[in-house]
Amino acid sequence: MYHLYLLRCADDTLYAGITTDLVRRVEEHSTSARGAKYTHARRPVELVYSKKFRTRSTASRAEYKLKQLSRDEKLALISFPQKSG
Repeated sequence: MYHLYLLRCADDTLYAGITTDLVRRVEEHSTSARGAKYTHARRPVELVYSKKFRTRSTASRAEYKLKQLSRDEKLALISFPQKSG
């Protein structure tokens, strides 16, 4: 199982990624040197959105689409998350 996730950083920016272990990855972004360089300088981070996918391929495509959204569109997604079907 893969997770697409969106983090809100301390400077109010947003960061998107995919992982197989959501809890571990958010912890890495928050405290570890294994977190992304981007989030390392913007700690603490908060998980604001996640969605499960069965394959890495579908998660990666969804991550690409998410990263193409404007900030306002991402904030709307956080405010009104779609139900998984």
